[in-house]
Amino acid sequence: METKEFTFKGTVINGFLMLFVTLALLIASIVGIVYGIVVLSEEDGRELLGGLMLGGSALLLLADIIAMCGLLQLEPNEAKVATWFGKYSGTFRQTGFYWINPFYGMKKVSLRARNLDAEPIKVNDKVGNPVMIGLVLVWKLKDTYKALFEVDSQTMAANPNTVGSDTKGLMNALENFVRVQSDAALRQVAGQYAYDDEDNKGTELTLRSSADEINEQLEQKLDERLALAGIEVVEARINYLAYAPEIAAVMLRRQQASAIITAREKIVEGAVSMVKMALDKLSSEDIVELDDDKKAAMVSNLLVVLCGDDSAQPVVNTGTLNH
Repeated sequence: METKEFTFKGTVINGFLMLFVTLALLIASIVGIVYGIVVLSEEDGRELLGGLMLGGSALLLLADIIAMCGLLQLEPNEAKVATWFGKYSGTFRQTGFYWINPFYGMKKVSLRARNLDAEPIKVNDKVGNPVMIGLVLVWKLKDTYKALFEVDSQTMAANPNTVGSDTKGLMNALENFVRVQSDAALRQVAGQYAYDDEDNKGTELTLRSSADEINEQLEQKLDERLALAGIEVVEARINYLAYAPEIAAVMLRRQQASAIITAREKIVEGAVSMVKMALDKLSSEDIVELDDDKKAAMVSNLLVVLCGDDSAQPVVNTGTLNH
């Protein structure tokens, strides 16, 4: 998306140099005021000189105080957005101590990464099951023009009158914007996928088993929504996922039943393999000759022993195999 932000091109002077100049002018103006008062009090015909000295020094003091307002300090990952009587004049990002024309309106913003841990919300997944889902988001301000002038971040702040000087108020307003858009993006993404693969086909993406793909799509949706405010998404991922309380117990029983069925299938598959191996071994090594009835009885007994939940009680057959 095209940006209208550009670097501030106004006059920028070293802050320490201007601090020295303003302090010197401050001392000079105070001395001039004192001298003017002394001359006026002597009443020796120099009242005009004293008046001029007093008036000039007072104006110099006022100008010096205004000039001091142009001193500013920026730390790493901070910026000042300059406006000239309402017109955007650029963004100042140089770290250090500087002096800029005090008649520029300067609004300070933070470019540092911020973290948002959204509370889990209830949404319906693709098949209509209510689920609780939450996300954690790391974001930072990238485009200061959009943040200040494309969205109404100033009046969204708790105290709009202090947005220019209160960076925390502005960033909290942007965080509220991020929170609302994150909620909407999370609902949109969660509604496109089922919580779990109910048919165990493994062919579709699900919220529970396809975390990387879902997080990638969530980050893409958030980027699209937050680009309007000049915000860059550093990382976004789902950090909480569960069925809603009203169906959690039912779904737990369903998952347990599915797990039991899967386990039984493995047990039966293994038992059949072992029975076949036993019959083949007996036949190949001529240990004993069994007719079909005896094989059927042996298969039945072995399956009961191998597939049963409880330990089998052996019955010793003292008779013969042939009657």
